Amino acid sequence: MDKLEEQRLTSLLADPQTQRKAFEMVVRQYSEQLYWQIRRIVLTHEDADDVLQNTFIKAWGCLDNFRYESKLYTWLYRIAINESLDFIRKQKAAVAVDNDCLTVANQLMADEYFDGDKAEAKLQEAISMLPDVQRLVFCMRYYDEVKYSEMSKILKTTEGSLKASYHIAVKKISEYLGLKD
Repeated sequence: MDKLEEQRLTSLLADPQTQRKAFEMVVRQYSEQLYWQIRRIVLTHEDADDVLQNTFIKAWGCLDNFRYESKLYTWLYRIAINESLDFIRKQKAAVAVDNDCLTVANQLMADEYFDGDKAEAKLQEAISMLPDVQRLVFCMRYYDEVKYSEMSKILKTTEGSLKASYHIAVKKISEYLGLKD
């Protein structure tokens, strides 16, 4: 979306008479992008759909708090990330880890919407073992090629700490996969 379109959409969002219609446009414009951001964090299709829905519900509820200082997508992305991390935390708290649990790779291979191979499933398993922040930084950088400067705005942290998190994440994933440096 170019700057002019973004300005038009944000002005429609700011007007109570056009807000609902404008928000429907936002949902259509950003659903797919946000879905894939969320999916890389929560992994399964059903969970990603739930988190995406929660993202838009939260965005609609907080629309009056949007200050138009950042891009609309940056604001939505931040909400999606927080919703994804909240989902993961709740999931970890709800599921006691035991030896009979399916591995992430096995869960993905059983997911009818997963279209990757065993190597991709193994990579996703390695990513899922990262701490939340490292996982998030890795996914944003590796899959979406988000620049550290943009990531810094979204995650509200320094570029240096993001670079360190990414480097550590890559090292852990490489070790998990048995790759040499």
